[in-house]
Parts: sequence; C-alpha cells; structure tokens
Amino acid sequence: MVDAYAEREGPLLLILHDVQEAYGYVPAEALPVIAKKLNLSRAEVHGVMSFYHDYREKPAGRHVIRLCRAEACQSLGAEKLADHARQCLGLDWHETSANGAVTLEPVFCLGLCASAPAATVDGKLVARLDEDRLDAAIQEVSA
Repeated sequence: MVDAYAEREGPLLLILHDVQEAYGYVPAEALPVIAKKLNLSRAEVHGVMSFYHDYREKPAGRHVIRLCRAEACQSLGAEKLADHARQCLGLDWHETSANGAVTLEPVFCLGLCASAPAATVDGKLVARLDEDRLDAAIQEVSA
C-alpha cells in the first residue's frame, strides 16, 4: 500500500486511508513501516493519524455512532445527548460494546451546524438529533 503512493506528493493520508480500509483500523505495527518508507519519524506518522478522527487504533464495532462535539451542537444540547448515549450503551468515547456491536465516537463537526445537534450512524447523517431519535438509533444498532 505504501509503495502505491510513495512517489506522490503528500502520500501519508492516502496510505493511512488504504490501511484503514483494508484492516478496519491502522495497526500500530504499520506506523514504523509507513514512516520508514516515507522517510518520516514514527512520531510524525502517529501525529497525523491521531489528529484525524477517521483513523482508528483498534477495530470498531459492527456499527459506529458518532456524535458531534462542536460548538453549534453543544449549544443545542449535544452534551446531554452524549451523556444519554454513554449511559444507554454503557460505553465511553472510543469504546466498543463487549459483543462488538457498537462503537461510540466523538466527532468535531459534521458540517450540519444549521441542523444541530447532529450525528452519524454507520456513516448516515442524522440532523436535529433528540433523545427519541438517539434512542431509536441505539436500539437499531444494538439489535
């Protein structure tokens, strides 16, 4: 995967994307390989990977709920919804249920500020999220 992009300008994001696509996450063992091939430090590769919320260090559940944590969503009740989701699922941020069904992740802006609070459920946008819609999503992915 690294060789496919190594000669391109700024290949790191493309490589990380392909690794995550192939494995469902970016294994720690991949970082030194990528760093060596691109003549970067492991810290540089890890810094880029950890900066972007789309890259994971471990596999996600079969379903992923991402709740927006940006200011517009916060101002319209996202914190209360986040607390509710964590309580209902028995998970904290970046955790996956014991049965591997659901992963809960924060995201810092989905671009739906005018329709806040917002979330994604398995990549599908959910705008104007409220407790009832959140409960329905949790029920759907927990089944």
